Amino acid sequence: MTAAGLGKLLGKTLDITLIESEEISTVGVGEATIPPLKWIHRVLAIREPEFVRAVQGTFKLGISFENWRDLEKSYIHTFGHSGRSIRVADFQHFWVRGRTLGIAKEFGEYCEEWAAAQKRRFGLMLNCILDYAYHLDASLYAKLLRGIAEKYGVVRREGRIEQVIQDPQSGFISGLRLQSGHLIEGDLFIDCTGFRGLLIEQTLNAGYDDWGHWLPCDSAITVQSESTEAPRPYTRAIAREAGWQWRIPLQHRVGNGIVFSSRHWSDDEAGARLLENIPGRLLTEPRVIRFRAGQRRRHWHKNCVAVGLASGFIEPLESTSIHLIQQSVTRLVQMFPNNGIPDSTVVEFNKQMLREADNIRDFIILHYHVTERTDSPFWRQCRMMEIPDSLRHRIELFRQGGRVYKTSEELFGETSWLQVMIGQGLVPEQHHPAVNAMSDEKLGDFLDGIRREVSNLVEQLPDHQSFIDDYCKAPVE
Repeated sequence: MTAAGLGKLLGKTLDITLIESEEISTVGVGEATIPPLKWIHRVLAIREPEFVRAVQGTFKLGISFENWRDLEKSYIHTFGHSGRSIRVADFQHFWVRGRTLGIAKEFGEYCEEWAAAQKRRFGLMLNCILDYAYHLDASLYAKLLRGIAEKYGVVRREGRIEQVIQDPQSGFISGLRLQSGHLIEGDLFIDCTGFRGLLIEQTLNAGYDDWGHWLPCDSAITVQSESTEAPRPYTRAIAREAGWQWRIPLQHRVGNGIVFSSRHWSDDEAGARLLENIPGRLLTEPRVIRFRAGQRRRHWHKNCVAVGLASGFIEPLESTSIHLIQQSVTRLVQMFPNNGIPDSTVVEFNKQMLREADNIRDFIILHYHVTERTDSPFWRQCRMMEIPDSLRHRIELFRQGGRVYKTSEELFGETSWLQVMIGQGLVPEQHHPAVNAMSDEKLGDFLDGIRREVSNLVEQLPDHQSFIDDYCKAPVE
């Protein structure tokens, strides 16, 4: 993605070399995305039907969180908006009063994406514009992006890096020597070496902030399986006793995995829990992955920019890893130096990336901390743990007055916070006083009208599989 983005936007003014080795596999923990991916596809001139066909993808309206609030309880965090706001009061205040009166339905019923996900429908219609993302095969996506990068002049070098060469005075990286002996020199280096951080950490020692005390999961096991049902238009995140399991439906298979805490489960225990909850025949052998939730203290250090797993890893719960790659590329293009590397540019890049990662971190912690589960040591620890002050403020702001907010640089908007907080069992103690100007009868009509409108629009949509068959069906292998 980095090579394709730089090649498309700056390739006419730069010499760009991509060093890659077929011997090194990618982590590919998650295969789910979020809506901003469509933006970089527009930049790269990738047409949607061809893209979905190439990655054997399906469509994603959100994530179904099962057993997170408590056992046998579930909700869907969608990409859409819930209800309508009136005057100074946002929709949740009307819903809270309606809930008190016993006339409000489940919060999700006022959202088109929620209703479509429940009925397993999806479509692209002018009168029902859904907000959506994709499930994709990460290996096929990388292949697609490699072709785009080379189309825009990026030179790909096959090989493994044997030595990172630094300038003795400045400490800047001056070149990379491959095992073949070939030396590749450069002015700016992008570290996409994954958890190893070969350039940013092993060479430049940028430092790492470990978030394990807030995000207790540090391991994952992944495996692919045959499909046993038509693909659902959402990701499933199923909470288990010491972590959670994902199911991501593609056109040709299902991506499965379990994220867990090694302090509470052994690999064998986690693997057994995963395999006993996969209905289809396995297509690959289970693979164990270790990680440390956290981020580099400096994403850009000297003349090196860390992108992807080299810059840090939160965890795949809300499918943010690919988005953070995209944001790194976007900000790098926006701040790309012309002559030398100004310190102010590096400082600003780091400030923006660190702030965005902190906000996503808080959103992920919310899922673990605000829970009613007490059935295992893992969940009791999550309920009782200390959380960042920034998250505690958000929780109390909503608990006490039903208020949420989004700053301009944040990824997740008000509706996302609303859906997860309410889904996890957090309901405001009071609503905005402006809602009291509406009579009980008018409030009931207002809420029912939104539900009817949502239902009528969703009924016009085809089922998810039918839409894929007509729009972007991948050839059978």
